[in-house]
Amino acid sequence: MKIRLLTGAALAALTFTTPGLALAAEAAVEAAADSSVAEVVILGRGETRQVQSVSGEELSLEMPGASPLKLVEKLPNVNFQAADPFGAYEWSARISIRSFNQGQLGFTLDDVPLGDMTYGNHNGLHISRAIAGENVGGVELAQGAGALDIASSNNLGGALKYVSRDPAERFGAFVAGTVGSDQTWRGFVRVESGELPTGARGYLSYSRNSADKWKGDGKQKHQQVNFKVVQPIGEGSVTGWLNWSQRREQDYQDLSLGMIDRLGSNWDNLTGNWALAVQIAEIANNRGETGVTPRFPSAGTTYPAPFASVDDAYYDAAGLRDDLLGAITLRMPMGEIVDFKATLYGHEDEGQGLWFTPYVPSPNYGVAGATSNDAPISIRTTEYELSRYGVIAGATLNLGAHAVNAGVWYEDNDFNQARRYYGLNRAAPQRSALQMQDGAFRTDWEYDFQTTTLKAWVQDTWTVTDQLSVNFGFAALSVENEGRTVFARTASLEKNGTIEAKEGFLPQAGARYALSDDSELFVGYARNMRAFPSSGTSGPFSSNKAGFDAIRNTLEPEISDTFEAGWRFRTADFQGVLAAYHVKFKDRLFSVPVGSGIVGNPSALSNVGGVTAKGFEAVGTWNFAENWSAFGSYAFNDSEYDEDTFDGNGAVVARTAGKTTVDTPRHILKAELSYDSDGFFGRVSVSHMTKRYFTYENDRSVPSQTIADLTVGYRFSGSPWLEGLEVQANVSNLFDKDYISTINSNGFPLRGDSQTLLPGAPRQAFVTVRKQF
Repeated sequence: MKIRLLTGAALAALTFTTPGLALAAEAAVEAAADSSVAEVVILGRGETRQVQSVSGEELSLEMPGASPLKLVEKLPNVNFQAADPFGAYEWSARISIRSFNQGQLGFTLDDVPLGDMTYGNHNGLHISRAIAGENVGGVELAQGAGALDIASSNNLGGALKYVSRDPAERFGAFVAGTVGSDQTWRGFVRVESGELPTGARGYLSYSRNSADKWKGDGKQKHQQVNFKVVQPIGEGSVTGWLNWSQRREQDYQDLSLGMIDRLGSNWDNLTGNWALAVQIAEIANNRGETGVTPRFPSAGTTYPAPFASVDDAYYDAAGLRDDLLGAITLRMPMGEIVDFKATLYGHEDEGQGLWFTPYVPSPNYGVAGATSNDAPISIRTTEYELSRYGVIAGATLNLGAHAVNAGVWYEDNDFNQARRYYGLNRAAPQRSALQMQDGAFRTDWEYDFQTTTLKAWVQDTWTVTDQLSVNFGFAALSVENEGRTVFARTASLEKNGTIEAKEGFLPQAGARYALSDDSELFVGYARNMRAFPSSGTSGPFSSNKAGFDAIRNTLEPEISDTFEAGWRFRTADFQGVLAAYHVKFKDRLFSVPVGSGIVGNPSALSNVGGVTAKGFEAVGTWNFAENWSAFGSYAFNDSEYDEDTFDGNGAVVARTAGKTTVDTPRHILKAELSYDSDGFFGRVSVSHMTKRYFTYENDRSVPSQTIADLTVGYRFSGSPWLEGLEVQANVSNLFDKDYISTINSNGFPLRGDSQTLLPGAPRQAFVTVRKQF
């Protein structure tokens, strides 16, 4: 199959959900995933909204183990950043689209909601944990507001709908092994059942990967099991799948611009040097910087060079997640008039986020004669237990010129979250950051959250003439968040009560007009709402008791109104899209960060005004010569805060009026060039984006970046043992650029420098061998 690649120019647009075309959109993704399809990027032909679909085959050109988010990073107005070459390190992985951040986007896998994919895990899980990259069939990106039928309560500014690959019709197996920089290794095996006597087909896969951190000391490990089976039933089918994931990641140290200038980009945690970590903590205690009563004045008050603060480096940190996600889908056409589809799903998650904190000592610190749990450092955790179940059901009624689609989504989400501390020994830490902790000596708080989500929609696609089709419809969304305090160390941490986000009329409308068989115009409008998070570390429940009581009856959910229009066209060797958009975003929720991230101080949340975003997008693919192809995208984004930011008392906390929204590059350009012939294949890709602000007042920014990646490989043939054998080499950050990738690992400050930056990985190289049996 010929691989398409980006080179300079093409054009992408914003378009809106075509209500009655929900099934057509899904078919486009499935077509993109079919290996017989020549195009791995489909630019939404026939849609009344801005949509691009990308085949899962594209992900095979990335480093094995790469996040499925890398499938869309080359598309227009997508800003995807991570501190590792795979894009899978969750503390750093961030995606934004048209200035909307990750928490304001929608994500699904085979219709199952993944929540907002934030690190805190309150309503879903990251796509990297939901499915192994080798089993991704494709993804559909809508840069606008996403389809009416998407099971998401977050999609203010875009949606990504992933589909898993279907089981093969023939018995077989696929195996792959990868080795590379920083002791990286990965193994993957998938066994296909082929078609069984009942017509059923299934597969079972297992993957395991491990890599050293590219700087400092630590491991990042992940293993997954994916299972899927499809049983035809007449014209319909029943599909079931179950995916298990275990992720263990040691973190990189968050940096500031000042730290990078003083310490360098390769500065990291003190993992492996426990004695130095204890010394730094003792000095900080003696200097009065931690609030801990000094016990060892002999440690002095002068930091060893190059330290200037206790926050320069902690001993260690990690993210641990165990997930089990599954679904059963019934799809049943009823003649040519009705097409019914329903999905039942469930998700169980357990996780911990760990920080070795010098701000809370172990319980026997300074106790005469104590030999255990006596360090000036303890492990601070944020602990998660999630159990959610739901159903998505809908039907399309074909009535001549009208295709009417209606459906409902219901989810019950029980989420427990706690902040605990675990003791460490002064002589040597007896606990590993890569293991789930137990036996806490202190709990600050524990909350139970129950979130009930109900969404209903109805939409009609009217084929007015052969050239003109129109869609219109609306959704109603209600999300009730109930919080209950299980334990609070102080009365100020108690949070009990209910807050609800409800909107009964969220309209979408669009039109498509065909100028010819190969040229069409589209225009669309959509209104969307983002529900409140149910979490003690984000959203309204992250305030203290007084703050929550003050806002629970007045806080409004965020609302966006998106307009977009564009031109989609194609020739024998080129397809492209040009589009423009205008977005009004109101009732922006703003949480004022307080203190260092490791301290975990409560934030203050309020509605602070709006944002206006407008821009232009272009994307295209060009088969300019035999065996050669190019792909390019460009996006211009002008996104600004409408007003200054005020606190609940009406006082100005930040002069934001007219300032550019954080983490929003004004220009993003992506280009790829690829070759595929006689077994040889290759791709070179380049990504450029202009500077990004990481303060609301725009007084601090990270510079522009230009990063290149390279893929080369060979597919063997000629004998049974060589058929299906493939060797591939990947080089990330080809020219070894020193750049800052993630810019909000600890949130965005109002102004001034902040320890919320993570540099990108240096040049890395990997070799993969694959064999299809």
